Amino acid sequence: MIFNIAEAKANFSKLVNLAYHGEKVVIAKNNLPLVDLVVHQPDGKRQLGLMAGKITVPDNFLDEDEEINALFYDAKA
Repeated sequence: MIFNIAEAKANFSKLVNLAYHGEKVVIAKNNLPLVDLVVHQPDGKRQLGLMAGKITVPDNFLDEDEEINALFYDAKA
């Protein structure tokens, strides 16, 4: 079913209901199909720890670097 934008605006609730019940709803502009109205599909739960064992963090990761500190704090204005 193809509906132009103005018609889709006027019948939005009806179109949502049609899409929810499995109908293919296409919204067009000047009879040129632009978008399909589809039922939302959840992405699923996030999975934590995907990189576990694949990367290593060096022991000195949080140590300060004197050269970088000099760039930020010792700059002469």
